[in-house]
Amino acid sequence: MTGRKAEMEGSITEVEGAVEVSPELQGMTLSVVIPAYNEEGAVRATVQEVFDALDPTGIEYEVIVIDDGSRDNTLAEAKASGAVVDANQVNSGYGATLKRGVKKARYEYVAIMDADGTYPARYLPGMLAMCRDQDMVVGDRGAGMKNVPLVRRPAKWVLNNFASFLAERKLNDLNSGLRVFRKSELIPFLPLLPQNFSFTTTITLCMSSNGKRMVYTPIEYGKRVGKSKIRPIDFLNFIILILRISTLFNPLRVFIPLGLGLMGLGVLKLIYDLTQMNLSETAVFLFLASIMVWSLGLIADMISRLHLRP
Repeated sequence: MTGRKAEMEGSITEVEGAVEVSPELQGMTLSVVIPAYNEEGAVRATVQEVFDALDPTGIEYEVIVIDDGSRDNTLAEAKASGAVVDANQVNSGYGATLKRGVKKARYEYVAIMDADGTYPARYLPGMLAMCRDQDMVVGDRGAGMKNVPLVRRPAKWVLNNFASFLAERKLNDLNSGLRVFRKSELIPFLPLLPQNFSFTTTITLCMSSNGKRMVYTPIEYGKRVGKSKIRPIDFLNFIILILRISTLFNPLRVFIPLGLGLMGLGVLKLIYDLTQMNLSETAVFLFLASIMVWSLGLIADMISRLHLRP
C-alpha cells in the first residue's frame, strides 16, 4: 500500500491513485513528527509542505502533529491540516512533545521537524534515502544559520565546539531540528532525553558518543513564523546537559583532562616549593585532588559500561 495516510475522526483514509515508489526509497516507510506550540500561523502550511514533498515518492507515511498545550488556535489548525493530531493537556516542553510523537509513530523511520516554517520539508525524501545505511541523518544548517538571531550565534558556536571535543568527532550542527532516524535506535535512549529544548542536543550526543552511524547533510534554514520559544537560560541548561551526557557515555573524556590539569598544577607548585625548601599543603591538595578526579572518572566509566551493556 502506498500513498499518504491520515487519521481523521478515528478512521484511516488513503489517498486514491497509488504512486510508484521511488527506487531509492523502495521498502521504506516514514513517520513525520511535528511538535507545535502556539504555531497557528504556520502549522497547517508546514503539514501541507510535508504532503507535497512525500506524496510524489509513493512511500507509505504518516504526519503526526503534537500540540503542546497551545493557547492559540494551533490545535484546530493542525486538525484541519489532515495530519494525525494528538495534544498535551498542558504545556509540557519541546522534548516531552517529541517523545509523545515518537512513541505514537508507527514506522521504523521517524523524521522530526519544527512547525514554524524554518525547515523545508523538501529535504525529507533525500534524508530518508540516506538513512537506509545510517542510524540518523541530521540536517546541517551551515550557512543557513545566518537566519539565527545574532545574540544566539556565539552560544551555538561555543556549544558545538565544546560538544565536538567531548564527543571526539566533529558535530556540525548540535541541535538541528530536522533529522531522520531509526526508531529502534532511539528508543533505548528515550529515558535519558529531557523534556525541554535540549532534546535534539541529547539525541546528537547519545548517537555520537555511543558509536551510532550519524551523518550530516546540508539544508537551508528559513526565517521562522512567529516568536522563538528559546530563553537565555537555555544556554546554561545546554552546558549542563552536555557535561551530564558526555559523563554518562564518555566519562574519561571529561575526567582525564581535568585530573591532568590538577596534577600539572601540583607539579608546578611542588617545583616552586622545592626552591623554597618547603612542601606546602596546596601541592599535596592538588595531587590528592587529581587522584580523586581520576578515581571518580573510572567509577563513572564503569557505571556507564554497566548501563550500556546488552
